[in-house]
Amino acid sequence: MITNDASIVAFKHKVIEEICRLAWDNALTEENKEALIRRLIPGPKPNYRCCIYREREIVRYRVRLSCGQDVDPNRVATNPQVQVIEPACAECPIAAYSVTDNCRLCMGKACLRACRFGAIERGEHRMHIDPVKCKECGPVGAVTYDENGLCVIDDSKCIQCGQCIHSCPYAAIDSKCYLVDVIRHIQAGDEVIAMCAPATEGQFGAGIGMASVRKALKAVGFADMVEVGLGGDMTAAYEAEEWSEALREGRKMTTSCCPAFINMLKKHFPKLYEENMSSTVSPMCAVSRYLKATRPGCITVFIGPCIAKKAEAADKSVENNADYVLTYGEFGSLIASRDVKLEPVDEAYQEASGWGKRFATSGGVAGAVLEVMKERGEDISGVKLLQCAGGEACKKALTLLKAGRLPEDFIEGMACVGGCVGGPSKHQTEMEIKRAREGLLSQADGRRVLDNLANYPMESFSMHRSGEPTGRPKPAAQAE
Repeated sequence: MITNDASIVAFKHKVIEEICRLAWDNALTEENKEALIRRLIPGPKPNYRCCIYREREIVRYRVRLSCGQDVDPNRVATNPQVQVIEPACAECPIAAYSVTDNCRLCMGKACLRACRFGAIERGEHRMHIDPVKCKECGPVGAVTYDENGLCVIDDSKCIQCGQCIHSCPYAAIDSKCYLVDVIRHIQAGDEVIAMCAPATEGQFGAGIGMASVRKALKAVGFADMVEVGLGGDMTAAYEAEEWSEALREGRKMTTSCCPAFINMLKKHFPKLYEENMSSTVSPMCAVSRYLKATRPGCITVFIGPCIAKKAEAADKSVENNADYVLTYGEFGSLIASRDVKLEPVDEAYQEASGWGKRFATSGGVAGAVLEVMKERGEDISGVKLLQCAGGEACKKALTLLKAGRLPEDFIEGMACVGGCVGGPSKHQTEMEIKRAREGLLSQADGRRVLDNLANYPMESFSMHRSGEPTGRPKPAAQAE
């Protein structure tokens, strides 16, 4: 796929793959890491930067991230997943936004009304942005520059969405990778179980479904794989109960599946986080808790397009969540390190309903929740829903909710445009994914959400973030 850092993506994944090969060989020593750096950047001429010495320093930082370490060993242990590789930062101009020749000084002047800081003014031929006044507004304003023009991420504001990783034209931002830890668990004989995000179907082409990914993971050494669409069914069932109660009481609620959206709530709208967010766990956490309850001692590894899931897994205030999170790029590096390839599999594999499978697209979460309410015999004709996909849309909706001006009953919040399928670590373009995905989803059977969950021991683990008991989801006969 085409991204701002497309020319370096393959190299980034190659670094991870080579680190994995060293880990498989139990040869991940400092000496071998240094030898790897020189093998990747042999010189004498540089390929990407001004000199091979800077390129090697950048790779040293990447090696640290590939081993699950902070880029700066002296960093205060706030454990952010998204970090800046300072040697790669090329001092982007402070005026990151500009007005192009496409501007025709239109009568509407929407840009003037949109800017809250008076940074936009009329020029002779087009509008002009004053770099002194411009605040370079993003959803949360976490990315700024220091006095040397180098990128700085404010951890107190960052929602760990990871969109900046592929937006940076110098590939100076990346996230930690935990493949070395996963490999060590496999080598130790632990029962390591993969949990593949609903967005997986369609990521690798029309012929590669969940069964293909499952086969590749088992070839690498995973004990098993479960599709997280099952967790979507679980989350929908318990969130539906919360929505029903909120409707009766006249309270407004937000969904709790997208970790970047939750981080936005927690860091920028803390009162809404406490009062309006659903207490139901995410599908990733639901499947992890199910596996840990039924297969004690197992290690759970989520695989998907999301960077923020790494931050969710690192939040130990929510017990029995995923132990590790891998992106699709990291998954590709892992199987490549064992010379395993994804291939079509003539085998049916389905654990989720079609509603759970569609959790990955904008509207999918709310659609599944409303489906459960219908299955329980509830009238949903009057439910008013606001679907938000993208950081700006989420921020606008939460601002309205905070001000008491939100007309809708519920907010479905997803930090990525298009939903999870548009995540920062998606494997292809959204259009390519959509074409392949629809074909794969059309093969799913028509099982209903609550009927599907009747096959699972829902009473054996909690579906609340707090861990308090939840019991089985209410069937239609018990709907109030």
